Amino acid sequence: MSSNADQIADFLERYCHTLDDGLFEDWSAYFEEDASYLVTTRQNVEANMPIGIVLCEGRGMMDDRIKALRIANIFENHTHRHVVGRPLIEPKPDGQCAVRSSFVIYRTMHTGQTEVFATGRYDDVLKPGPQGWRIAQRRVVLDSRMVDTLMVYPL
Repeated sequence: MSSNADQIADFLERYCHTLDDGLFEDWSAYFEEDASYLVTTRQNVEANMPIGIVLCEGRGMMDDRIKALRIANIFENHTHRHVVGRPLIEPKPDGQCAVRSSFVIYRTMHTGQTEVFATGRYDDVLKPGPQGWRIAQRRVVLDSRMVDTLMVYPL
């Protein structure tokens, strides 16, 4: 049987592969029903400002975001590729884990041009359950305060 650390690392990798493979309708299944997903910047975190670029409270908001992506949003076709570092895991007394991992996301446009789209870290609270780990809280902290307006896909 694998350790919690191995299970969590595998879970985070599956999350990234799901997004990189364009399976966006499966995205919210990685979260608890009442989970929060926040995208913010390092500058906001360091200034203790709770302002975010994206905030979804609950899986319903996440699913709505994906519906809008598929139906209403107009954007250039592109793909993402996540590279995630080894997670730092801190078990909590209630069985949950605080997890921090660094990431780089590359974006490839329909022209074939590839560039670094985002770098930063995931600050997560993961909760164990019958189906394995789920995200109770995800804060995506971008290193740069300059955010591309083409941030349509979840990070």
